[in-house]
Amino acid sequence: PITVTNPSSNHHISDMPSAETDVMSTILHVTLITETFPPEINGVANTLGRLCDGLRLRGHRVELIRPRQSEDAGLVAADDLMLCRGWPIPGYPGLQWGQSSMHKLLRRWTRQRPDVLYIATEGPLGLSALRAARRLGIAVVSGFHTNFQQYTHEYGFGFVTRLLTHYLRWFHNRSQITVVPSLSQKMELERRGFERVELLSRGVDSQLFHPSKRSAALRESWGLSVDDIAVLHVGRLAPEKNLGLLKTSFDALQAAHPRQTLKLIIVGDGPQRTTLEQQLPNAIFCGTQRGDILATHYASGDLFVFPSLTETFGNVVLEALASGLGVIAYDQAAAAQHIRHGHNGALAMPGDEEAFIDAARWLLEESETLRRVRLNARQHASRQGWAPIIDLFERQLRSACAMSNKALPMGQLL
Repeated sequence: PITVTNPSSNHHISDMPSAETDVMSTILHVTLITETFPPEINGVANTLGRLCDGLRLRGHRVELIRPRQSEDAGLVAADDLMLCRGWPIPGYPGLQWGQSSMHKLLRRWTRQRPDVLYIATEGPLGLSALRAARRLGIAVVSGFHTNFQQYTHEYGFGFVTRLLTHYLRWFHNRSQITVVPSLSQKMELERRGFERVELLSRGVDSQLFHPSKRSAALRESWGLSVDDIAVLHVGRLAPEKNLGLLKTSFDALQAAHPRQTLKLIIVGDGPQRTTLEQQLPNAIFCGTQRGDILATHYASGDLFVFPSLTETFGNVVLEALASGLGVIAYDQAAAAQHIRHGHNGALAMPGDEEAFIDAARWLLEESETLRRVRLNARQHASRQGWAPIIDLFERQLRSACAMSNKALPMGQLL
């Protein structure tokens, strides 16, 4: 077969059938473009850290392009790291948009061309990367990580929802593949005209998040004894998370079990924390936690209440299951994929607050019910490791390369 050598790479690309075999066996140069990354704490950053580490362990070269973070003092750019200026996102302290850098990216990728891009965020940095990739003919996989079009209502910008949905569809339809973390999200995007959407779920570190991390000392600091119930919530404290239902659910549980000592424990931070502290004066706010300390907080709980309706996945659901908690959530995203109602958790139809509260009450009706559900939760989550997710992601990147080598999708010119 006739082959064409990429001048900045040892990889060989062919327009004959055997080229697909070559693409599927070579070491890849993958460039990840994102506006959030560890040590920032959110589901997107956590996922991207896992994907990067997994690809590098498989021998692939991963180049990272992201905004400069406060922790980057003294850090300089390198072959596998490009830092750009960031602009704060209103209402999201600590998170930022990356500055558009198209011409800088064109120069960088002309000198050293990646095989495939993974664009994880759709802000100015992601858009400039998409345009540069189109100009140079580089394969692109994009990730739909956040339902920004749903957030607009919560932040008082509902009038831009249609415009934002149009932009997101335009953006993602210009990549070879768009990956989403849940089946419900895939179906929703396809209904709205997104093309070439594929599923890439999430895993959990079931050795880090483990029931053995339960701490009697931590529970005692919360004012709880062995038989008392810690009702836990972990996540960003923001308007789009539907956190008003935390108070409603907890009040209902207390009313249903007046002789049982229950305590609401909230782990995380965000713009709604002050409001929640006023609404829930008896709750314990633990702030942001990481690593083993976060795992200890999970394992020291009993119930996990997750009322969000805007998740593309919801990593915290898997972390709670792995920690052996009784999870109450709406039947969508991660909960729909990993919880079988009455077996390893409790579900309610999305938006049905009364059913959500009933599900929480059911878990506390009988101690044996909660014990059984928690055992089943741990058993299920222990089988949800990251390795199969990384394998699938690698195949999707290779598939995008093969698609790009044949022809770009029609109607994609910028």
